[in-house]
Formats: sequence, structure tokens, C-alpha cells
Amino acid sequence: MVFGTAISGLQAATKNLDVISNNIANASTTGFKGSRANFSDVYSIGAYGGSQFAIGSGVRLAQVQQQFGQGNFTFTNNSLDLAISGSGFFVLSEQGSKIYSRAGTFGVDNQGYIVNSAAQNLQGLLADSTGTITSVSGDLQINSANISPTATTNVQMGLNLFANATPPTVAWTGGATPATNTYNNVTSSTIYDSLGNSHVLSMYFIHADSTAIAGAPNASSPINTDNQWYVAFQLDNQNLPANVGATNSANLFRVNFNSDGSFSDPEDVAGAPLTGNLIPFSTNLNNGSDPLNFTVDFSESTQFGSPFTVQSNLPNGSTTGRLDGLDIDEGGILYGRYTNGQSRVMGQIQLANFTDPSGLQNISTTAWTETSASGQALIGSPGTASLGLIQSGALEDSNVDLTEELVNLIQAQRDFQANAQTIKTADAITQTIINIR
Repeated sequence: MVFGTAISGLQAATKNLDVISNNIANASTTGFKGSRANFSDVYSIGAYGGSQFAIGSGVRLAQVQQQFGQGNFTFTNNSLDLAISGSGFFVLSEQGSKIYSRAGTFGVDNQGYIVNSAAQNLQGLLADSTGTITSVSGDLQINSANISPTATTNVQMGLNLFANATPPTVAWTGGATPATNTYNNVTSSTIYDSLGNSHVLSMYFIHADSTAIAGAPNASSPINTDNQWYVAFQLDNQNLPANVGATNSANLFRVNFNSDGSFSDPEDVAGAPLTGNLIPFSTNLNNGSDPLNFTVDFSESTQFGSPFTVQSNLPNGSTTGRLDGLDIDEGGILYGRYTNGQSRVMGQIQLANFTDPSGLQNISTTAWTETSASGQALIGSPGTASLGLIQSGALEDSNVDLTEELVNLIQAQRDFQANAQTIKTADAITQTIINIR
């Protein structure tokens, strides 16, 4: 009886040492979760139950319980190094089978798929060709093709025009190099045609007063307020015809401000307000691109008693661009970053959680598979329900505390030695009995 009890103690101590040594061996393994050996006592119970005088028969290993506490983060310069802050697991596919991991050391294979070192594919919601995330889940893939150019359709300008600016006395004539004494201020914006060719849109601002500018539109009916400006446009140093009702060779428009300096509205050369407070243009560039149709919006502009400033210059459209990098936000959305300053959504990482994570089955490559004890995987987007957030450019360290494991190692060694001493003592007693004559 004593020998069996002591042997069970030796076996338990050995298994405890196995668990501790595995924790120590993986103290530097990314995404590793330590385990703890739980033991229970053993009693022999007859058909009619046990006795209050029953003596235990030793110990057995009841469970190797996984500890899913958060590990520390190590930050890297690789955007595809991913860590989970909070609960959840990365969902991976290995030849169609789903496995789960906290190790986020990912890269891109020769087909653009996001994989780990074991060639397991990271799963998530896929995006369509327009960058819209769909409801279809699958292997996440980075599209390295160039992004197509988009033509400019709107130029949004936020300016401050100096309320006390002196109006020029020389008529605006335009031309490739306008004379500096024919306007007050000038700024420009880069716009793009359908082929991705860039063009310079120049805007010249001329302060109006009660004296008509010679040669200006409506010179016979001069502007009678200081809160109005003329603005002229040139595209690549050529006068830009406007897509508005009246025509004028000088290509001038009015921009009106209120008495408090806020924007009022723009007008065409006939003094009629423009639809939507937008100045529309349409021109054929004769370079193989589609006609360039765009509007200019000055609604964020002001006229205060401070110097001319450009507060915002926001044209849309872009030239063609090649993939320059990848960004992943905390919600797991993958953005392709392109050389033309644009970005496009390529998918969204999904995470999985379980009713009882400790019931998961360990497999190699620091991963787990679901079991009946863990329950089915609950899959969703990072930051929803009980799922954590994604940290890009970081890896989760092993949650093993080496100091604690070394202390446990000493305790397990003492347990082994004590059980060995029990066998030695029982042996001595047995030898004494044998030697009785």
C-alpha cells in the first residue's frame, strides 16, 4: 500500500516537472500560453461506499490546465506582426481545417496570401475590387497590382482673402504669364485626368471695389461692394473655359462674402448664383483622356482683415500608384497604402473566442483546435462582443513567468525527493519485518 502511494507521488511529481519544464522551454515562444498541473487525491471505495477510516491511495493528475492570461508586447517594425490585446485567437486555415493561435508572426507568400511560418493562412472577411468589405470569409490576400488613376471631380479650397487688400487698377488679361499688377493673390492645385496625368489649376484672386475694372465683365455695371472678389482660372497656364451659362473672354467669376467675413456664394459673369455654390468646368484636354469635368468649391473660404492664407487645398482624384505598404488598424481592417497617396481596404481580420478556452486541444506551431469541452468557435470582428483589439507591429510574448516557474521547479523537486524518501522508509520497515525470527 505504501509503495503504491509513494509511486503515485513520484509519477505526479514527474508529470509536474514535465509541465514546468515545457513552460520554461517556451518562455520565449511568441503567443505561448503556460500550463499548470492540477492533481487530485485517490481513495479506494467499495461497493457500499467508503469508510470514515479510509486511507488515501495516493495522487493522480486530474488536469493540465492552460493559463490564457495576456502576455507582454514586443514592438517591431513589421506591420504584419500582429498581437491581440484582450481575448480571442487568430483564425488560421491549414488545408481547409480551422485552427486557432495567439502567435501573430505573419508574412506574405509568393501569391500574396498572409501566412505564418507554417504556411497556415490567416482568415478574415474579404474585400471586393472597390475596397468594400463583404460578408465572405476566406484566406486574406494582399493585392500588389497598381491602383488605377481617378479623374478629379472636385477641388475644395479654404482661403482667407485680405479684406483690406487694394484692388488692382490694371485690367486682368490672363495669358500664360499674367502680370502681377493685375491680381492680388494666386494659388494653385494639382488635379488629374482619367489617365492619371497631372495638371496645374491656377486661381487668381482680384479684389473688387466700386470702380469697375477696365475690361472686366459687366464693366458698365460696376460692383458696388468691397465684399466681392473676382477669381480667374488657368489650367496649365492657359485660360480655362467655364461650363456656365454666360461667356466671357477674361474668364472671371465673382465670389461674394457676408459682412462678417463668411462665405456667401459665387456668381457667373451675368451675376447669377451658381448651383450648389460650385463653379463648374468642362474641358477637352486632347491627350487621349476623357473630358475633364470638375467643380471648384470656395465655401470654406473667408474674408477677414488678416493676410491671404491657404487653409485647405483638397482636390480629389489621383494618378496611378503602386503598393507602398500595408496598414492594419485595431479593428483588423487591412489598408493597402499606395505611392499616389491613396489607400484601399483589402480585407478585415477575424478573431475567434470560445466558451471555455481551457478546453482547447494543444497542437504544434503554438496553436489549438476546438473540442467539445471548449465549445464551438465564436467568430467576429476585433473589438466586438468579447473579442480584443489588434495591435499591428507587435508580437505577444509568452505569458510564462520564469521566476514563478523556477520556484515551482524547486517545489516539484522536493515533492519527488519526499516521495522517494517514503519508499526508502517503507523499504526499511519491510526489511525489519523480514528480519524478525
